[in-house]
Amino acid sequence: MLRLPVSRHSNGADQGGRMTEIIGPISEPGADVVPSPSLQQVREFIRASKAESTIRGYRADWQDFCGWCESHGLNPLPASPETVASYIAECAGRLKVGSVQRRINAIAEAHKAVGLESPTHHAMVTNTMKGIRRTKGTASLQKAPAVTDDIRAMVDATDAGLIGARDRALVLLGFAGAFRRSELVGLDVADCTFGKDGLTVTLRRSKTDQEGQGRKIGIPYGSNPETCPVRNIQAWLEVAGINSGSLFRSITRHGRVRPGRLSGIDVARVVKKLAERAGLDPAKYAGHSLRAGHATSAAIAGASERSIMIQTGHRSVQMVRRYIRDGSLFRENSAGKLGL
Repeated sequence: MLRLPVSRHSNGADQGGRMTEIIGPISEPGADVVPSPSLQQVREFIRASKAESTIRGYRADWQDFCGWCESHGLNPLPASPETVASYIAECAGRLKVGSVQRRINAIAEAHKAVGLESPTHHAMVTNTMKGIRRTKGTASLQKAPAVTDDIRAMVDATDAGLIGARDRALVLLGFAGAFRRSELVGLDVADCTFGKDGLTVTLRRSKTDQEGQGRKIGIPYGSNPETCPVRNIQAWLEVAGINSGSLFRSITRHGRVRPGRLSGIDVARVVKKLAERAGLDPAKYAGHSLRAGHATSAAIAGASERSIMIQTGHRSVQMVRRYIRDGSLFRENSAGKLGL
């Protein structure tokens, strides 16, 4: 359950460590009394309406806002537009634009959850945020895309034995499927079906599919067996003796495959390790480099927006076009026609 701290200025409650459940108004005075079991089901479904990572982010952001209000003698719930505007103006000096916007979202959710009008919609707050965007800019610092040549170099740099087999399978599948790192580590063997055309991966849940409708991604056989994602997945499963459960797992220093799955941080570590071995700057690469590298490499090769979006699962063509622009900087560059 999303639990948010209550200020001592709100309903006389003590903010010092006390938490309250913010789940939305269930009933008003004079309304029907909802049976306790039904109310519990409501709480559970409300909790399931948002991803755990979103809830954790809201909780941390709300705690920061409450702490700031406490230090300034202000009320966080309900908060005035002046309070929120002052808070985000101070945040702008130490946070990125996206992080400031996330704080605004948390404040809005907290007010909405208890049936209060959110101060974040007030012109003072929205105009302050506009000024922050214009002053600081909104360009994000993305990790470098690992394009096809980078992936080949990373594969060449892998270890022998189990660790190398896993790392090759991880990097090649992440690149070919344009998977997010959370999607990669969430895969089970049961999600993988091998056929004459390649590997079909059933992605049961993703960042843009919180309701779990699922989708299927095709991974064709590669022309080079050493960099073929399908053959490398098969090789990893065979040498690791895995026939069920999580697809990608950690390995002990004694060469024993553990039953638990890798984490998203582990994916980033593998990519950074192989990038450094391949002579690339590891600081510029992480788990997202595989997904970004797929979109960029496909754009360089002339793949259509539609085909890239089918593989990546992007719902916004604007996001995919950013990768396409990066991949087309030199392929479709008017400066190359100037005869210099």
